Amino acid sequence: MQTEIEELFEANPSLYQVEHQQVFYRFKTALNEGKIRAAEPDPSSPTRWRVNTWVKKGILLGFRMGVVVEMSIDGKKQPFFDKDTYPVREFSADSQVRIVPGGSSIRDGCYIGRGVTCMPPMYINAGAWVGNSTMIDSHALVGSCAQVGERVHLSAASQIGGVLEPVGALPVIIEDDVLIGGNCGIYEGTIVGKGAVLGSGTILNRSTPVYDLVKNKIYRATDDIPLIIPEGAVVVPGSRAVTSGPGKDWGISLYTPVIVKYRDEKTGSKIQLEDLLR
Repeated sequence: MQTEIEELFEANPSLYQVEHQQVFYRFKTALNEGKIRAAEPDPSSPTRWRVNTWVKKGILLGFRMGVVVEMSIDGKKQPFFDKDTYPVREFSADSQVRIVPGGSSIRDGCYIGRGVTCMPPMYINAGAWVGNSTMIDSHALVGSCAQVGERVHLSAASQIGGVLEPVGALPVIIEDDVLIGGNCGIYEGTIVGKGAVLGSGTILNRSTPVYDLVKNKIYRATDDIPLIIPEGAVVVPGSRAVTSGPGKDWGISLYTPVIVKYRDEKTGSKIQLEDLLR
């Protein structure tokens, strides 16, 4: 399948034939079943993850070959139009995925594990991977190709950014047992380590350093390595003073995330609320 996808991606024909569409639909089925994914764990990598470039090419291929069609349930009251290659994903009760009524949308071409709970309204884009028993709360977004582990809690209005292009870029990674507080934003290939906790309103990206008050370290992204939040870190929004120029004279401070502690039994007891809902 990898060879077929890469050859078709590079060929970029002006007209896609039936056999091309069959290759893509087999590819998309494998995405839905979790047999392939845009990124996967790799202990030999400095980030512990590797991007599967060919999978991202396959997802882009779907947008290339798709044509815009009407996808409305009722075209007069609420019209919807999108590429025919990416309709809403189909589920059954046997999937053991809770999609609570109220306006959520999950695009075809993503893996959703058993026991996932989707509170309305929320959105999961093509290429995403969501592990078993994860909670996706109201107004949360899981972007294209984002990788979300098992038993993660994405609180209300949290944003997990997607990275589809460039195809070689690592997407956002949320490892197992992470709690993402309300109104958090994780972008630009950031990796949040296993068991970490992000306090409400925390923003993580490649541009803003993270200050670790416990280990007396500063975490930054580089040209080759994204921002990586250590396992078990408890991160909250903070600020750092501008120390020169007009900013110092004006008393300006800049936003920065701060690691204030590492997860312990007390922290764990406060973040298990979703277990009561399952």
